[in-house]
Amino acid sequence: MLKRLANLLQDRQLSLFDAEPTPSPPEIPANPRARREVLLGAHRVPYELKRARRRSIGFIVGAEGLTVSAPRWVTVLDIESALVSKGDWILRKLVEQRERAQRLEAARIRWHDGASLPYLGMNLTIRLDPSRSGIELLDGQVLCVGLPPSASEEQLRETVQSWLQRRARAIFEPRCAHFATLLGVEMKHMRLTSAQTRWGSASADGTIRLNWRLVHYSPSIIDYVVAHELAHLREMNHSPAFWAVVRSVLPDFEDARCRLKQESLAEH
Repeated sequence: MLKRLANLLQDRQLSLFDAEPTPSPPEIPANPRARREVLLGAHRVPYELKRARRRSIGFIVGAEGLTVSAPRWVTVLDIESALVSKGDWILRKLVEQRERAQRLEAARIRWHDGASLPYLGMNLTIRLDPSRSGIELLDGQVLCVGLPPSASEEQLRETVQSWLQRRARAIFEPRCAHFATLLGVEMKHMRLTSAQTRWGSASADGTIRLNWRLVHYSPSIIDYVVAHELAHLREMNHSPAFWAVVRSVLPDFEDARCRLKQESLAEH
């Protein structure tokens, strides 16, 4: 299994960067605080070792790489033996973290004239046009922004994000009304959020909160999140009964849920 994952790492690096095969191992997240490394298959994996009050060895693979927490009485030899035994899982998680970082970087918006902006699942081209006032979407492809070419990245970002938030409210409210009727629930309020880790939430008082950044995604993904949160007004849980409620209005909701997880964008 270790050999197969090692080959997978090499293959994915070549497909991403279109490079010729080289004897050096592919890049994997390396914890900047790492002071040790362990050989997993063909890969030397740096790791940070933390001694802690605990009864067992714990592994965390995050955006910065591998961190190991272990009791003070456990030897480094035993720690690395445990790492090797979990090598398949560690390498797989390192691959996932690297690919996630690459997706986030690819999705990050560069705020300048000619930049690409995801909107409703499509890519718009930002054009600075000081002869215009405000923002205008032309032919569904070009977003003309009434700012001079000298506008700063911050000024452009704030201007466009304000427009996106207005568009989000205009798009989300009718979708909420549509699904509330289908589900037979009453939505008292719809509010936009800028949450970093949640796409939406629902309160028992009938308030629905939706992340305005959903406006970057396709209408089918927006519908999934809207239906998901409104379904909570009938089932405040994630039980089989809850998913049955979601399925009653979106029979193929799994596809949109999967795409949302795969396409998650970086903070803009």
